Amino acid sequence: MSTRLVILGLLKERPLYGYELKGIIERYMGDWTSIAFGSIYFALNKLTKEGLVREIAVQKEGSRPSRRVYEVTEAGRDEFTRLLRDVWLKDERTFFSFDVGLFFLRELPKKERIEYLRNRIESARRSLSYLDGHETEMLANPMVPPLASAIFSHSRYHAQAELSWLEELLQGMREEKYE
Repeated sequence: MSTRLVILGLLKERPLYGYELKGIIERYMGDWTSIAFGSIYFALNKLTKEGLVREIAVQKEGSRPSRRVYEVTEAGRDEFTRLLRDVWLKDERTFFSFDVGLFFLRELPKKERIEYLRNRIESARRSLSYLDGHETEMLANPMVPPLASAIFSHSRYHAQAELSWLEELLQGMREEKYE
């Protein structure tokens, strides 16, 4: 659903071609969404068949492949609004593959378990550091809405909680609390 929501939302702003969509998503939304390049074209084809977007031009420059320019239809605008409302009405439960690994962690030697946790803690610290610098950079760009600061804040709270939890877990492992 997020691929559809993102594409329709971006096309509401102005007509775009697939590669432009990819660039905007990577540049301005890459920190909080993971939309694969191939899924953009798949979604554009599906949205076109459903009458939610339409192809308005095919551009050809030199020997480069042609590019199809899309715009959102009125039905697409309605679908965007429906999808946006659904996001706000739906409770999402997040499942972490890490938790499955944690369930079976006792199968690894203690030294190895502790090393994995140390690495995970360092990774969480790097993520927090990256968020701080990247937020400043992104919010300086006029293409990024001011509300994006709330998205960075949301990510930061999750990363800080993860870091605190990992540090607590490591301390518990060292104290053999989970043995």
